[in-house]
Amino acid sequence: MSKKVIVVGGVAGGATAVARLRRVDDHAEIIMMEKGEFISFANCGLPYYVGGTIEDRESLLVQTPEAMESRFNVSVRTFNEVTAIDREKKLVEVKNLKTGEVYEESYDTLLLSPGSVPLKPPIPGIDSPNIFTLWTIPDVDQIKSYVTENDIREVAVIGGGFIGIEMAENFRELGISVTIVEMLDQVMAPIDFDMAQIVHQHLKDHGVNLVLGDGVDHFENQGKQTDVVLKSGNRVKADMVMLSIGVRPQTELAKAAGLEVGPRGHIVVDDYMMTSDENIYAIGDAIEVVDYITKTKTAVPLAGPANKQGRIAANNILGDKKEKYNGTQGTSIAKVFDISVASTGHNEKMLKRNGLELRKDYLKMVLHPKHHVDYYPGAEAMTLKVLFDSKGKILGAQGIGGEGVDKRIDIIATAIRFGATVYDLKELELAYAPPYNGAKDPVNFVGFFGENILEGMIDLVFADEVALQDKENTVFLDVRGPEEVEARGKIAGSVNIPLGMLRNRLSELDASKKIVVYCIMGVSGYVATRILKQNGFDKVYNLAGGYQSYSIEFCQEGSDLSSCGGHVYEKAEFTEAGEAE
Repeated sequence: MSKKVIVVGGVAGGATAVARLRRVDDHAEIIMMEKGEFISFANCGLPYYVGGTIEDRESLLVQTPEAMESRFNVSVRTFNEVTAIDREKKLVEVKNLKTGEVYEESYDTLLLSPGSVPLKPPIPGIDSPNIFTLWTIPDVDQIKSYVTENDIREVAVIGGGFIGIEMAENFRELGISVTIVEMLDQVMAPIDFDMAQIVHQHLKDHGVNLVLGDGVDHFENQGKQTDVVLKSGNRVKADMVMLSIGVRPQTELAKAAGLEVGPRGHIVVDDYMMTSDENIYAIGDAIEVVDYITKTKTAVPLAGPANKQGRIAANNILGDKKEKYNGTQGTSIAKVFDISVASTGHNEKMLKRNGLELRKDYLKMVLHPKHHVDYYPGAEAMTLKVLFDSKGKILGAQGIGGEGVDKRIDIIATAIRFGATVYDLKELELAYAPPYNGAKDPVNFVGFFGENILEGMIDLVFADEVALQDKENTVFLDVRGPEEVEARGKIAGSVNIPLGMLRNRLSELDASKKIVVYCIMGVSGYVATRILKQNGFDKVYNLAGGYQSYSIEFCQEGSDLSSCGGHVYEKAEFTEAGEAE
């Protein structure tokens, strides 16, 4: 006897589940309930429709109700909201939002895919008519119309997450002045502060005003303008305000039905996407998931995992054997003007929150490879930060730069999924030709670098540890050429001995002191540390990422450059001889 399955909600997980349910069982009765008009749309593409990169609104509609009904032989009921679940009778109460009719529908299995909604906290003035959130097609229609019909010159974006950054970029593409207000000290929470500083500089380079470490106290509507009044008392004037401060799961229906929910209000499911009721499954933004790295409970509102969960839930509802969902590692990427910002697994903030200590419980590296060989035109630099444990197991990675960042983070994400170590990365055989790569891929260099750290070939000091060094007993050795030092600045109090002269000038260094070596990006510094260690210097460290990492983290503001040789960081294409082996 065929089953009757009701799917509540569409977009990523629900629409995927419906398609898979039909492929698994051509005879099942399948009903999709969606309280809105659209069952499947490209919500990740909405900011680019505002900015005009995506010109055709219809291209955002991945699947229409009519197409889904005809192709998959399902009943698609838009503007039908499920308002209650009777678990004992296996019934749902549904309200037709167009007619007002309320009716009941029975089910054998219920699949909940209610998703999430943007946070809109009770801040005074938040309901002003020029304050918007972006999550759905109706949202983007309102924003597009408001921009078109009004003389918008200044926009305040509240929140520096993915959508906030993407909206800032697209407003700038329209020639609108943009200020991002972020309560934390950095944008883009999936990356660490040292990496976020690269993004901060890039945003400033593209004319975006950044207000960090300051939250919104209230909004004051001044007709067609709004004053964003901050906790500090400062004000940001805006013709339009975009709220992008996070999302919350839509789990009211599940809670009312008595399904188990977690401490942050997400629906609890098992490895098979089943809720605390064996006849009800749940997927997407509304559920708790297992963190793939730590195997603990978390919540990760991303489209990729939601799609996979939809397929797995469908297999388990109508399939012959059970399939597990093995967890989410949080792989993500965003375009920020002409760079990419990507991450996978854990960042350092998460490791520290979990009680782990650098060098004791985890290790890290920072490097700045090019996406292909220097001699082929167009080589673009990237920054990679990789975290791993004492056995080389990869815990997480972040990448920022131009071409090729997505490829490298995807490779490392795959390595994490299959339990690989940094030793395995040096063994990877990846496609090579000068327009695409070097004979040694940046991922191979991560492997080489990780092996050197684990085998004791190199010890590292990181940019945020420079100021913590004992100045009386530490020498900062700059092995760059004098022209580079003059042009780019230096760490205060450094001794400059170019790498090519180091062997002949060892007597100028005090072997009893700790020596922190740095160069442009870390490669020549590594060579210098090997020279020193093999010539009687025991306390030798390399500055991870070189002066490139230090300068972009600490030399962005002109107000206090005493530690940077008086130089404000400027974007530059760095080249450096040598290889990290």
